[in-house]
Amino acid sequence: MTRGGGRELHPRVGIILMEYFVQRVSAASVGQLVGRLEVRMAGSSDAALKESSPDGQMHREAAVPPQQDSMAAAQEDGALGNAAAAAPQRAPGELEEHSDAPSPVWGAQPGLLFRGEKQSCHPLSLSWALGYNSSLAVHSIGDGMLLYVCAHTAVIHDVLGSRQYHLQGHANAISCLCVSEDRRWVATADQGPDPLVIIWDAFSGIPVRTIFDSHAGGGICAVAISEDARCLVTISAGMVQRVCVWRWTYPDESPVCDVELSPEFGFQDFVIFNPQNPYEFVSNSKTQVIFYLWGDAGLQYSTPSLTKQTFGSAVGHFTQSAFHFNATQVLTGTSAGKVVVWDVERKRELDKEPQGRVHGMKATKLVPMQEESLTALMVLESCIVTGDVRGQVKFYNGHLQLLACYDHSGTGPIQSISFSKAPPDSSAAPSTSSHPFAARNFILSTSDATVLRVATDGTDFEKVMKEAKKAVTAIACHPQQPRLAMGSHCGLLKVWDYQQPQLLMSRIFPSAGVQCLSYDPAGSFLAAGFTDGSVHVLDAISLLSCCEVFRFSRGPVTHIQFSHNSEYLATADEKYAVTVYKRVLQNERRCWEHLAGLHSHYKPIRSILFGIHLDGSEPRLLSLGEDRQLIEYDLSSSSKDQLVVLHRHRVEQAAVPLCLAWYPHFSTESFILTANSCYKMKLYNATTKMCRKTLLGPTYGSPLEKMQILPKSAAQPQKHYLAYITKDKVGLQILPIDGNPHKSSAFICHPDGASDLAISYDGRYIFTAGGSDRTVLKWEVNLNVLEAAASLGGEDLVPFYRLLEGGQDGEFFRELEDYFYYVQLRSHGIDMLESRQVSTYIPLEEIPSVMRAMGFYPSEEEIEEMINEVKFSEFVDTGEQVTKINLRDFIKLYINHRPAFGLSMKTIRQAFQVLGYENENGDKVIDRGDLLSLLQCRGEHMMEDELALCLSALLGRHPMGGRSDLDVRDPSGAAALMEEEIPEQITAERFTAGILGLSIAEPEKRTVN
Repeated sequence: MTRGGGRELHPRVGIILMEYFVQRVSAASVGQLVGRLEVRMAGSSDAALKESSPDGQMHREAAVPPQQDSMAAAQEDGALGNAAAAAPQRAPGELEEHSDAPSPVWGAQPGLLFRGEKQSCHPLSLSWALGYNSSLAVHSIGDGMLLYVCAHTAVIHDVLGSRQYHLQGHANAISCLCVSEDRRWVATADQGPDPLVIIWDAFSGIPVRTIFDSHAGGGICAVAISEDARCLVTISAGMVQRVCVWRWTYPDESPVCDVELSPEFGFQDFVIFNPQNPYEFVSNSKTQVIFYLWGDAGLQYSTPSLTKQTFGSAVGHFTQSAFHFNATQVLTGTSAGKVVVWDVERKRELDKEPQGRVHGMKATKLVPMQEESLTALMVLESCIVTGDVRGQVKFYNGHLQLLACYDHSGTGPIQSISFSKAPPDSSAAPSTSSHPFAARNFILSTSDATVLRVATDGTDFEKVMKEAKKAVTAIACHPQQPRLAMGSHCGLLKVWDYQQPQLLMSRIFPSAGVQCLSYDPAGSFLAAGFTDGSVHVLDAISLLSCCEVFRFSRGPVTHIQFSHNSEYLATADEKYAVTVYKRVLQNERRCWEHLAGLHSHYKPIRSILFGIHLDGSEPRLLSLGEDRQLIEYDLSSSSKDQLVVLHRHRVEQAAVPLCLAWYPHFSTESFILTANSCYKMKLYNATTKMCRKTLLGPTYGSPLEKMQILPKSAAQPQKHYLAYITKDKVGLQILPIDGNPHKSSAFICHPDGASDLAISYDGRYIFTAGGSDRTVLKWEVNLNVLEAAASLGGEDLVPFYRLLEGGQDGEFFRELEDYFYYVQLRSHGIDMLESRQVSTYIPLEEIPSVMRAMGFYPSEEEIEEMINEVKFSEFVDTGEQVTKINLRDFIKLYINHRPAFGLSMKTIRQAFQVLGYENENGDKVIDRGDLLSLLQCRGEHMMEDELALCLSALLGRHPMGGRSDLDVRDPSGAAALMEEEIPEQITAERFTAGILGLSIAEPEKRTVN
């Protein structure tokens, strides 16, 4: 006997391989039960089974933004040591300056940030950010330079030069930031898994220090930097808040001191250092102000009480606090328009006892300033500055006497006030008593997402930015020009020239929010779907309505699209209906009128897609829903108020389809591409809707939510690429898809969820909308880098071998080879003792056996799809069916069809949650009789003798000693066997470990009181 390459094997080897194979004889039975149980769960709940999706290390690295490991970057450049040396009066123990060449941080000067052209070594690089997080402060860090937050990125925006620099390093949305007094150092922090605190050099844009695991479990809600820029304080966002003080210029991984706060103090979300003493700081929640003092004795704090009875007047909720320039007082603004003055009760003890201040603070005054709520409070040199809900900024002297007021009609509630950097000779410059702040212009940010610049030498309010104040869920690119339309739930619709970039036109719809957008193929019209179910067709330039407003949807319009010839406009809404509008001429002007609508789905619609019939130029329309239905409509046969369905096809058995696209032509056969909730991408014949291929899709933490084909490149017209978004990432995929993970790449775009995707007409840029983070990000595409990364991953089968446990040299691969060759022996007859030539192929009918032996348990429908995929792989080209498969193709088939993350206990528990009930012990169980009934009557039915055969093998009662070639089983005695071996109530753990014999069972821990 010869194995493939000509190595002679003794006939007895066949018997040995058979015995080795029989050791796992029950694998087929496990496969049948597991596969069919999943089918029954899907049939009962009709819901997606979403695997827990831990990123593999290879994928995690690919999905991390540039400069994610800022600590390593700082150490590599020597930036951390030089940054510490640049801090005033370096203390003993701080990092010393490196002896080698100066780092970019050490030699950085103001204005260096935008010198030179940025070079990207990533397939996607952030190019521009539209919008910002209006719940966080906007800082002025230089002449015309703003610092603000967009999702997980801090943006340094040169407004005058129309340039941006992006501080990328966080994987979660940034929750707070602060800037040093000299505007040199920026600290950002986030909330979420593995939260980070990153300190940046604002002159060079380099991260000089990263603090890992500072507040694990919740992240950071407030951060402040001391006046000398050497100390940092952070407050966690957990239920029990933790306050930490850091000497960030030291290499210590732990805080200098920390303390946990009682929840009774409220959620402390604001903190600030004493500018005259870095060992003191104050924080406040809505109900409690806390004073801190740290040093060798640790971190001490006091919580003085203040109630309505203290001064006989309503206090309101605390907003922000600031240290008075008189060195003893602290001020706190309130929602009642008042300022609380805190002072030391016994000032004489301050010199004797440094801790006297922190323990001796009490409210000494409650000063009514105005009726409106104070939203911002700060101290500037010898002035106290407040901002309120009416958009007013007021300046007071040290005795809280009004000096000046800046007011502008239409300004919303003040979120933050940031003054320009003090000139170097400000200390020597004379100042008048009336306007000591005359040389310091300031930036206002409001809670309605407006940023204004105010010049103190006049009363001019210059609007710098006006962004969306609610979720941005809709974006669309012009098909011929560099224009981007973006819509928000606040009703704001804007059109940007993304090449310049500059705002071209905007319009506010006060009655409803924009939910989806689409340009027609000529770029003359812009269709918008709204949250109230209305549809507007607008002129693409003026944004004026071109025809009547359509109100035929009963829920928010979620999808909108034009046909290739603009003959039809289709929408889908949250009430599972598809509505079609047809173009007509009215007064010699093109317009659309309502044709028909249909509630064609019973679960949310994920995609609508126009195409072109293969035998002509007529448009065709498809819709895909979470009900697993792919529906094609007969537009030519549809008439007024009657939308005709041409074909319905169920595209998934257990997974949920999530998005839809036309697959580029790589052969004479046309395909529809779908992506599902189990990280699989499938190709369906565009005519028959037969599943022709199942492929492993990108596995970057969550499945694909939306996808689009990039326009062809003039330089490489034969190349095709796919752009996609997952829950929080944007990525690129090289086509054709074959399951090779190195052909895709993804980057975090919106940690709180990406809502939409758009591609520029020339394919150079990808745009993502962040929904609740109210931002739109522009990503520059570098396909050469993507191709280079794919080539580095290996060619031919090398990437697929790496997806097998142990690789090509591992035990798993050797086991697969043994099973593969054993099947060949069995197909020729095990009892033959003569030498034989074994080919490199096995019959298609043996694919399920080998798959199950390797631990993949497909359902009957999945088996049929696998066999058909191979059988018809050459039919279009040769007209013949394939009847066998070799090892190379089998490995690809196995990699692409098996579960992306293996069989998990979570999946089986979900099945029991759907199919079972809670017993007296609180466990989810299925009765033995119900389980047998479900296996025989629901989903893919099992015959009684088939079920008895499977259970007998699984329970070790196979009548023939474990032989795998039995075809029938006498069901007599099966009931007695089941009653003996299977308990009356079956838990998920018992089913997995006791019946299936799988080692993935993880019994839940119980706490005994």
